[in-house]
Amino acid sequence: MQQRSERVLETIPVGSLGIIPLPSCKELGDKVNDYLVQWRKESANEHKDNIAFQGYEQESFLVGAKIPRFGSGEAKGIVQESVRGRDLYLMVDVCNHSLTYSLAGHTNHMSPDDHYQDLKRIIAACGGKARRITVIMPFLYESRQHKRSARESLDCALALQELVSMGVDNIITFDAHDPRVQNAIPLSGFETVQPAYQFIKALLSNVNDIQVDSEHLMVISPDEGGTSRAVYLANVLGVDMGMFYKRRDYTKVVNGRNPIVAHEFLGSNVEGKDVLVIDDMISSGESMIDVARKLKALHAKRIFLYSTFGLFTNGMEKFDEAYKEGLFYRVLTTNLVYQTPELLSREYYISCDMSKYIALLIDTLNHDASVSDLLDPYERIQRFLDRYKNGQV
Repeated sequence: MQQRSERVLETIPVGSLGIIPLPSCKELGDKVNDYLVQWRKESANEHKDNIAFQGYEQESFLVGAKIPRFGSGEAKGIVQESVRGRDLYLMVDVCNHSLTYSLAGHTNHMSPDDHYQDLKRIIAACGGKARRITVIMPFLYESRQHKRSARESLDCALALQELVSMGVDNIITFDAHDPRVQNAIPLSGFETVQPAYQFIKALLSNVNDIQVDSEHLMVISPDEGGTSRAVYLANVLGVDMGMFYKRRDYTKVVNGRNPIVAHEFLGSNVEGKDVLVIDDMISSGESMIDVARKLKALHAKRIFLYSTFGLFTNGMEKFDEAYKEGLFYRVLTTNLVYQTPELLSREYYISCDMSKYIALLIDTLNHDASVSDLLDPYERIQRFLDRYKNGQV
């Protein structure tokens, strides 16, 4: 990762920095805040008497906010300090199902809809007083409902338009299911960030005997939709790629989708190679495990399953069984969404920490500086690979 000290931030900040991590994103928000506090303490001295840098160095950039609920399940957003003139960054994890609230005496687990409503409540509580509002929503709300087939709602597009109409200036998300949803808000800021560098760093730091060349390593996309992701990673690493395509039964709908009949492989020989299977999300995980089983049948060596978002909606049991069966070697996901204690306790699990990267993005955007070099990790990946090959990792 490019260090903050290497970045030249010569522009005046847009406003005094404020971060509001909603309860769903508190742990990640605290880590991001710690980085920013540390960096600015190291660099603020030269600007401390400049009025344009007022509030540049603080003990904490976290802005107090809470969302109490009534007994009926209704809620309200409260911002506990002034945000007038501040450059605000709101962080929300719509996939955090660990949070609960009481509804008429019953305990309800919060759904993505609940988290999205809470985000709107905090934006509304700011009352238009902030200088600028940026929403950091790692898993884009309703991103799986991104296109219309027959008479269907376009939920993701509606949500983006609603946020912009409420005064949100920029939306930052990670590995959007379909980046074309930004067409719904063509005049507003929208960035979908690829965590390829953090994945490679976490993988090679935890498994130090991987040979990164086309004879020993291969990248696989588990479906046709994720091919561009696999193509990028394969090109950056200088290895071959392959893909599976899903044969579906279009006569049935199970859990809102057409069930997969089989995964068919397209690509060169995987025999004896380590394989990286890369996708944007692991939902139930059945597809990933099926792909791993097919690759093992083709005599692949070690199989690494990577996904930006590890939802594991059906629990860890199937992954435990597949691991005992030897179908895969490691599972990697980021900490951009809620990680269950069960997931974190698994010996085969590797977490990719994204907090430093988010802190760099916020720090750079607060200065109104370009983030293009942060969004394209090619050079950082090459530098890390050189260090890895020289035994410096």
